[in-house]
Amino acid sequence: MKITKSVTFAIQVMLFLSISCIASAQDFTRTDFRDETIYFVMTTRFYDGDPGNNTHCWDGKSLNQGDPAWRGDFKGLIEKLDYIKALGFTAVWITPVVENASGYDYHGYHAMNFKKVDPRYESEDVLFQDLIDEVHARDMKIVLDVVFNHTGNFGESFLSPMFEKDYTADLADAEACMLKIPGILPDNYDEMTPGQQYQARLALMKNTDGQNHDKNNHFHHYGNFNWDDITSQWAQIAGDCVDLNTENPLVYNYIIEAYSQFIKMGVDGFRIDTGRHISRLVFNKVFNPAFKAAAESVGKDNFFMFGEICTRDRNYWYRNTPAMSTPFYTWKDSKSYPWSEDANEYKNTAIFADSGFPFLNQQSCIANYNDNASEGNQPSSNNAFLNGNDYRTPDYSLRSGLDVIDFPMHWNFENAYSAFGVATSGDHAYNDATFNVVYVDSHDYSPDGAPEGERFAQPQSTWAENLSLMYTFRGIPCLYYGSEIEFKKGKPIDKGPTIALRESGRAYFGGYIEGDLAVNDFADYENAGGNVAVSLKHPLSLHIQRLSQIRMAVPALRKGQYSTANINASGIAFKRRYVDANTDSYALIAISGSATFSNILNGTYTDVVSGDVKQVSNNTLSATLNGKGNIRVYVLSTSKTPAPGKVGKDGKYIYASSPVNIEQGAYPDETEPLLEEVPTPVDPGEVTEPVLLHGEQAIFFEKPANWGSLINSYIYYEDNGAKMITKAWPGDRMQSLGGGVYKFVLEGSINNWKVLFNDGGGNQAPASIGFDVVNGGYYKAGGLDHTLNETLPTGAAEPELLSTIRFYSSNGVLYAESGITRELSLYSISGIVVCHLKINVGKNSYEGIPKGIYIADRQKIIIH
Repeated sequence: MKITKSVTFAIQVMLFLSISCIASAQDFTRTDFRDETIYFVMTTRFYDGDPGNNTHCWDGKSLNQGDPAWRGDFKGLIEKLDYIKALGFTAVWITPVVENASGYDYHGYHAMNFKKVDPRYESEDVLFQDLIDEVHARDMKIVLDVVFNHTGNFGESFLSPMFEKDYTADLADAEACMLKIPGILPDNYDEMTPGQQYQARLALMKNTDGQNHDKNNHFHHYGNFNWDDITSQWAQIAGDCVDLNTENPLVYNYIIEAYSQFIKMGVDGFRIDTGRHISRLVFNKVFNPAFKAAAESVGKDNFFMFGEICTRDRNYWYRNTPAMSTPFYTWKDSKSYPWSEDANEYKNTAIFADSGFPFLNQQSCIANYNDNASEGNQPSSNNAFLNGNDYRTPDYSLRSGLDVIDFPMHWNFENAYSAFGVATSGDHAYNDATFNVVYVDSHDYSPDGAPEGERFAQPQSTWAENLSLMYTFRGIPCLYYGSEIEFKKGKPIDKGPTIALRESGRAYFGGYIEGDLAVNDFADYENAGGNVAVSLKHPLSLHIQRLSQIRMAVPALRKGQYSTANINASGIAFKRRYVDANTDSYALIAISGSATFSNILNGTYTDVVSGDVKQVSNNTLSATLNGKGNIRVYVLSTSKTPAPGKVGKDGKYIYASSPVNIEQGAYPDETEPLLEEVPTPVDPGEVTEPVLLHGEQAIFFEKPANWGSLINSYIYYEDNGAKMITKAWPGDRMQSLGGGVYKFVLEGSINNWKVLFNDGGGNQAPASIGFDVVNGGYYKAGGLDHTLNETLPTGAAEPELLSTIRFYSSNGVLYAESGITRELSLYSISGIVVCHLKINVGKNSYEGIPKGIYIADRQKIIIH
């Protein structure tokens, strides 16, 4: 092929422009958080740097074999910060790090101790401080997810202490690792069903039993709940989220003290969970100024806080209720409300669900809500809008200091046009929408109609178009981990412990980013190998990398005000400008279609995508493009800020003339590996048909799949009223044999007995009266299925026999009561033989075995 000298020279010039402008992009100045792009990581599901700290949650263990919920950790995140930087992200937002306690707490939102980092994230050689330092060493920032609204339901170490956690025990078993603090919970707590235990804990926090346990009113005690009015700020939003009384100085001062320590450690910002469930007045009176002061005390003048004001509505005013809406929280209050810092009025005051709201601060919150019931009296702002072509000086006199996740855009991101529409129509309602954090999907929701319960399931081209808008329009782009490769596209985002995590939108991502790379700077890397190299070449990954380069190269795209005036476009189009003492950046943006911009500034414009240069003298410029997600960004060269020229390389979605499809290649290694877990030698789950031993009286029950895992039998007979064989409802706990089958040994003469099976949580069979008790009866939810015949023991060495041995413990001593002589091995939960037990007829005791969980004779044994 013959190439003329002039063509060769032109190619060299274009290559030089491309390379030089990428280099200049890396020198971009970051003065506030609008200069950042955020990668959102669920730490436990991202990358496993230390397999030694992996553990299951209490719930969902059988579903998550080989994929423990607590799998990723700080060490793994450090190892993959270069991957995040290679994509072009300058900041990482991580899920909460404080100590948690609940059945499914891998996400971090069920706090047990606000002041303590959960050790399950850490390794012997990597603590939270190390993660912060490693982020900063890469010139990146770290955003910490924080929760002010609630604790978990196992109490909180200062506000409602109930338990201490034993990290030397099996963390996957609540009975082993959760140590009750003496004298707080009911004496019979261990004998209660899970539902009763929950109510016992809740009573200590919310006085739900009519007793004044929460004497200092650390928690709200209000009972009724409506998502759409002020009661959502007094009541409990979920079973694992017990609502804190954030108007109480005892509570909010503790929260401030707890979270300020993380600011001192170097955290650069807070994402505030469930912000809508706290009154704006509390933020303005307390949290916003307190954390601003804490940050300034350590030199962090640009500490960034943004709240989750969850408004699942396509309108910017949530269901016509400003005080419940996303923009509302960006404003200071327009009038003064009385506020008391005196905690004494909360102390030793009995408040119950129907007591009303006697405290001054609560009355002020109610007044604030009522004063903002109408859209007509809400302030408006021009801070996000250009004045023609002029950048206006923002007016921050009423700025609250709390920015927000742009929930209206998020909820409309089924497509870019809908998201753009709600923004342009509603940005006047924010104090400054250029600070909004903008994402398409998250760990909770996808956009309305996308559908909302699945990881973004629209076509890849729609993803690309959404990203093109996110990176060029006002706001701070944010991406949920894995979206760069459409990870788990169409999978349910979160179904709790009812499905395996690997089948959800919170699956483990680590396999896709195995491998090495060398990062030179943001969106600039080399020598990538292994699976990570393939992920970085996914079309959306490449799209994000180029968008990052373009955004870094053009200050107007990061911090500029915008206007849609005097534009005729077949797609989305707008102009942006940002001016400060050292910068004057002016850009014209077109997305997914051609546009003509009129009444613009004259001068020399260069498109960062194609390198096309246009000399404008008639205040009009036309940008020509096609392709969904493709963009043009014509940048005016000014005396302060010259246009950068072409930025980056053409790809599938952003290109000058035609798409460039870069071969991604196949992953060389497994992308979704499961860990090898040592099986328990005697697995209760292997039981398929129970055994009725010779001379034994017992019944068996096969539970429905949707029942809980703790099954009770309630047995009684009629004799001038009900006479109970078991304890009062819900009865006695049945022994789990695995496979959803349970056993209950009977004592006494069976005579017209009735049995009702239940899980203590609302499920029972039958609905009333009970099934007839038949010795050896095997029951299902519909009644007696069949009757088992007695099995004659063939000797102590028969491994398949279920014996009549009953294990229990007290004060660290293991006891075994048996009707036969046997010798059994006692196994740890990881399958290691701990010792051999010689069991004689009668009661046997064994001292010196460490506390923990064990298995022997197909039974789980807890020594406590």
